Amino acid sequence: MRKGILDVTLYEQAEMELMLGCLSSLIGSAIWLIAATFLKLPISGTHSIVGATVGFSLVARGTKGLHLKTLGTIVASWFVSPVLSGCMSVMLYKCISWFILSAETPLKPALRALPFIYMATISINVFSVIHNGPKLLYLDNTPLWLALTVSLGFGIIIALVVQIFVVPWQRRKVLEDIRKTTNKDVQFTFGESTDSSRDGSPRTSRLMEEGIAGKGLPVIVEVPANNNGYILAQSESLSDIPSKENNKTAKDTLSPKLTLPTNGNVTPAFGLSPNSSAVPLIKEKQIEPMQIDAHKIDAAERPEICRVFSFLQVLTATFGSFAHGGNDVSNAIGPLIAVWLIFTEGSVLQKSETPLHILVYGGIGISVGLWVWGRRVIKTIGEDLTKITPSTGFTIEIGAALTVLLASKIGIPISTTHCKVGSVVFVGWVSSSSSAGVDWRLFRNIISAWVVTVPVAALLSAGFMALLSQIVAV
Repeated sequence: MRKGILDVTLYEQAEMELMLGCLSSLIGSAIWLIAATFLKLPISGTHSIVGATVGFSLVARGTKGLHLKTLGTIVASWFVSPVLSGCMSVMLYKCISWFILSAETPLKPALRALPFIYMATISINVFSVIHNGPKLLYLDNTPLWLALTVSLGFGIIIALVVQIFVVPWQRRKVLEDIRKTTNKDVQFTFGESTDSSRDGSPRTSRLMEEGIAGKGLPVIVEVPANNNGYILAQSESLSDIPSKENNKTAKDTLSPKLTLPTNGNVTPAFGLSPNSSAVPLIKEKQIEPMQIDAHKIDAAERPEICRVFSFLQVLTATFGSFAHGGNDVSNAIGPLIAVWLIFTEGSVLQKSETPLHILVYGGIGISVGLWVWGRRVIKTIGEDLTKITPSTGFTIEIGAALTVLLASKIGIPISTTHCKVGSVVFVGWVSSSSSAGVDWRLFRNIISAWVVTVPVAALLSAGFMALLSQIVAV
């Protein structure tokens, strides 16, 4: 950002002019970013600062000194990055869908995958720091083989810790959630009976194992009302369903089939004997059920899967923040660092490394911005654009972070915002059953904001450059 976009040697005898240009680019990009955030539009800070840099350069030197090849690479990355990030996130989502969400009991493969996910994520992060790392940490000359060995070894250690401590803890928390939901001390399989249903199949209910009795999933359970004295009784929660232990007169337990009444009312129901006084009898209540398959309930929204991937999102959010800091903070404060080094060294040909205290300053600034106003853009990407579950959110975050981190290592200042929005749209489109899964009107508005970001930031920066040049009389 400091040396690749324009030729700073043109300002060797005009250090003050270059400093004013950097200041103008900071002011212009900041104004546009604040305005877009107020409008809840997720635009790119990278776009803004690049456009602002071009804007002041056009005022100071015209097109002379602009590295058009570098600018072309940056512009191309703006269009490639959301597609690349989206494709990466979709591949991850498909892998999760095939190996975890499509399983008969998704919790088991989800817990098995935890150590490997942690190992991969941590190894990539460690490798990105060690390989060609900062001179401040004496990591700039680390051999490739050593970086790979250390990062992989660190990832394996983390995987073992997760397998020994985190996996049992997650399994225990899922069981506790189920017990709180049903008010029963249950195992994953309950309500088994040696009786047979009307079709002769064993009458076994695996509501807990299939995740049907989770929070927010009310069901109606079909009972064998076959003219031998059984009746139907309404219940508000699954905790009211009798078992063989507390209802010795019940001739049967829950059926493995789930039914949905044609009137759309969904309430749990259970069978009682004619002599039971637990609830009022309902005489000859006819229900025409429509059979549904429990396996077709969206596995991504099952409580146990949501808990596992919600916990994983803590890791991927950290990964995303790390990639965000490596890309956007350096882009945003590139002009500030240039001003500081020109002031301290007295030359536009800056040879010093980026000062650590300015990097810290930039990190604090981006954190404060997130705390004060970040919720506006977070709502647009996380809620309004498409429906995001913990599993899709996990793939979105890790896919976008991998793309940004790879670009940062190459040295291309791509947009974290573009990568994140691309992943959200791609995964939202693939995971939904129709194109209505994505708010395309909102996406069109976001694309429009992306298109105008560079010219608007350039115009604002050019205006301030012209104004400051007259005031300072450079």
